[in-house]
Amino acid sequence: MSESQPVELDPGTPEIDLHQVKTRSISGVLALTSRTFLVQVISFIATFFLTVFLSPQDYGTFFLVSAVVNFLTYFSDIGLAAALIQKKDKLTRQDLTTTFTIQQFLVLLLLFLLFANTGFIRSQYQLSSAAIYLMWALGLSLFLSSLKTIPSILLERDLQFNKLVVPQILENLVFNLSAVYFAWKGWGINTFTFAVLARGFTGLIAIYIISPWKPGLGLNRHSLKKLLNFGLPYQANTFLAVIKDDGMTLFLGKLIGQTGLGYIGWASRWANMPLRFFMDNITKVAFPAYARVQHDPQVLKKGIEKTIFYLALVSFPAFVGMAVLALPLVNTIPRYQKWLPALIPLYLYLFNAAWATISTPLTNALNAIGKIKITFKLMIMWTVLTWALMPYLAVKLGFVGVSLAAAIIATSSIIVMYVIYRLVKVNFIQSLLAPTLASFFMGSALLVITPYLTSLPRIIVTIFAGAFIYFISLYLLQGKQLFLDLKNLIKPNR
Repeated sequence: MSESQPVELDPGTPEIDLHQVKTRSISGVLALTSRTFLVQVISFIATFFLTVFLSPQDYGTFFLVSAVVNFLTYFSDIGLAAALIQKKDKLTRQDLTTTFTIQQFLVLLLLFLLFANTGFIRSQYQLSSAAIYLMWALGLSLFLSSLKTIPSILLERDLQFNKLVVPQILENLVFNLSAVYFAWKGWGINTFTFAVLARGFTGLIAIYIISPWKPGLGLNRHSLKKLLNFGLPYQANTFLAVIKDDGMTLFLGKLIGQTGLGYIGWASRWANMPLRFFMDNITKVAFPAYARVQHDPQVLKKGIEKTIFYLALVSFPAFVGMAVLALPLVNTIPRYQKWLPALIPLYLYLFNAAWATISTPLTNALNAIGKIKITFKLMIMWTVLTWALMPYLAVKLGFVGVSLAAAIIATSSIIVMYVIYRLVKVNFIQSLLAPTLASFFMGSALLVITPYLTSLPRIIVTIFAGAFIYFISLYLLQGKQLFLDLKNLIKPNR
């Protein structure tokens, strides 16, 4: 293949058949949804066992060290991967080798800086030798991940998500099985070190089997210039998110310690679990759908309202159920009682997640209709609020203050709702009233029987009872309209 020869398939070109795009997109959504469900089930089970076998300090150390490497990961790409996916013209060998070369240079430079500053990082966060080995393993996994970029991009541009999900499922399965096994054997923080390495090599081998690509080195000034025109602005939009999240985690590590981070990591992970089950895939579908109908305000309005309704329909009862059942569940499992201090952060992060159920699809809609500057301003607002409130409340209230700050910041989502209402006149009351009231009725019923939940079988029966109460409440509030909405979700009208 010559350097200027395009790759064989380019679904991003304007000439591609629309029916082919729609068909592959639908199958891709189904594949992603199935992947997410399977991965989250595996992660859910693994998280339960890991938090049984590992101490809050071990969990917090993994949370802290991961944030160090995640922060570096941002600088391993200057938006070139996204530019390759977005590019309308056909990809050339020059585009691929240029992206691959730049990324490898950046990753190796970052790894050099990581290893060179090991002593400084160790002293700043009082890390043990085992934690340092974990950090190095995460650094190596960053390098392995960079080798997967081009094969992954080729699958995405070909809309072959059904193939792309295979390495992701294998990675998740290998990581969680390894982690649970080593945690059970009492390996402590070394549990994550071996699991991270196993995941990295598994994913690399799998992606090259599924999407073979012969790596090559080379720089082409013309290709680089065109890719950077999109890549740099794209990367700038994600930079604030990195500062807000991983940057804050690193800072909090010095304020509340690794055990405090462990409590925060436990609470936020469980609280966000329903979002990973439901929201991620719905928003991936919603983004191109909003973009297609942005010229029709009424259709766009209806689409946003239905998205919020469906997300609230499945997420709100999960949040309420977790809030009510968390205490009896922790008390029922003896080795889980060490997480009792994290229950208040859990409640606050569940409140945060409920707001995210609304704000995330709204910011997604703003991007889809070309209001990127507005979302950038919103991200500035959230970054400023995070850095203003979290350190202050962390000093005052410890790890509970961090979760309180997250809950306070979440209420700023009202601003996003106001912006969307000004643009599209979305009826939020119509979308949120029934799921909110039904979740309230379910939660109230569960609270009544909470004192009697003294065993795991009783809790499991209560979960099914809560689901029954929720759907009965929904039916009483919406009647036949509920079934029409569910029918349209499963089999939308043409």
